Amino acid sequence: MDFQEFLRYVPKLIEARLPAFDAHVKMAPLERLESLKNSNIEDKKPRIAAVMMLFYPKNDTTHLVLIVRNSYKGVHSAQIAFPGGKYELEDDSFAETALRETHEEVGIHPDKIEILKPFTELYIPPSNFMVHPFLGISKEELVFVPQPSEVANIIELPLSVFLDDALVVDTNLSTSYADNISIPAFKIEEHIVWGATAMMLSELKEVLKEVLG
Repeated sequence: MDFQEFLRYVPKLIEARLPAFDAHVKMAPLERLESLKNSNIEDKKPRIAAVMMLFYPKNDTTHLVLIVRNSYKGVHSAQIAFPGGKYELEDDSFAETALRETHEEVGIHPDKIEILKPFTELYIPPSNFMVHPFLGISKEELVFVPQPSEVANIIELPLSVFLDDALVVDTNLSTSYADNISIPAFKIEEHIVWGATAMMLSELKEVLKEVLG
């Protein structure tokens, strides 16, 4: 989609209803369903993180940025994610966390990003994080500078590709809580995007389809 055309839908995106659980559950592994319904998450005292779902123009076409995390000893090693990270006490808000971490991870200064709205927070049991996603836009072409210690690669995903239902697949994976299980995922280029990022992408996709028609 042409980026100038996309900008015309921004007011509707800001006002759009969030499908929340109904969208998350569509891309949730069966083993995660109970945690999505769990009303006692606060008892677990989760750590807080925030991520940025950032749209921007590339060759006048609307794109969404994702990152490929480096391999390391941890539950989110080598996974596909949105730019973002852990809330720090000096952050004035979760939105500031998302902006700061986006700057640190992919080199985009907060001044270049306009936050449109928060999306539905999502609890991640394996790492005990509550993640707060934010929808943002940049109105200029961006040059990403990945942080070598955390980001292995950048994925620049055209909006038209993201909205194609052919991206949604069922695949078998071994996770931190089960071996060789069937899970729903997005197949983006050669990458399988599953778990929390897929669930957040599901809500984003449903909102976009509703607004863009």
